[in-house]
Parts: sequence; structure tokens; C-alpha cells
Amino acid sequence: MVIWLLRHGDAEDGEGKPDAERELTEKGERQSRDAGRALERLGVELEVCLTSPKVRARRTAELACEALGAPVEEDERLAGGDFDPLEVAAGRGEVMLVGHEPDFSSAVALVTGSRVKMKKGGVAALDDHILHVLLRPKDLKAIAGG
Repeated sequence: MVIWLLRHGDAEDGEGKPDAERELTEKGERQSRDAGRALERLGVELEVCLTSPKVRARRTAELACEALGAPVEEDERLAGGDFDPLEVAAGRGEVMLVGHEPDFSSAVALVTGSRVKMKKGGVAALDDHILHVLLRPKDLKAIAGG
């Protein structure tokens, strides 16, 4: 079971807005599309994409999963704070989780013992307690052909 982690793309600072309502910037939308196209070019086939309900994460999931043809579902466990990606993904097949920092770096450490810092719009892949992939947004853009 491969678990893909996608940190939401670049988001507005949200001055005067509640955190949950912050939207992606144009750069964040590009990063999200690049992530989806890159994973599609790498042959990733998802059963489902689970996302934080926060606007910036939900939009990242929608844009990335257009290229992947995967349904998007909200999961409150990804809204902020520590979580176990193995628990969230259990029984879902190959899955992508979309959410936030520092939660995703902590989740990678929990499952693999690896220390990482995920960039906005970056991707990690976990399988059998091993970190197999860590890609920055610029890597994803190159793979996507952008």
C-alpha cells in the first residue's frame, strides 16, 4: 500500500480571513496541477485522495486529482495536528493525503523515522514504513513537463 502525501500549494497569507478559508495563490494552483501531472506521468493510480477540509488543501487535492482521475474526500484528521497516515489510509488501497506542515513531516517521521521538511506543493511516498520518494515542487514541475 503506497501512501502519497501532498502538501498544499502556496496559499495567500489570509489577512483578515480565518485560517481554514485561506485560498491558493496562482503559484499554488500551478504547483497543484504540476503535482497531479507528474504523478500521472510516473504511472501513479490512486483509489482515493483524502484531504484536509481547509480551502487551500481541498483545492490542491481537486487540481492534482484532475490528472489522476481520483475521487476527493475530506477527512477531518488531516485538518491540522498529528495523525497516523497508516491509520488514515487503512483499507483504501493506493491513496493520496493532502494537508499541512508541520503535520506531514511529523507523519513521515512517525512511519519511517526519516526527518524531512516538505515544501508547499511537495510530495512524499511511503510504503512498508520506508520513505521511497520526496519531491520538491520544482522536481514535480520538471517531471510534469512544465
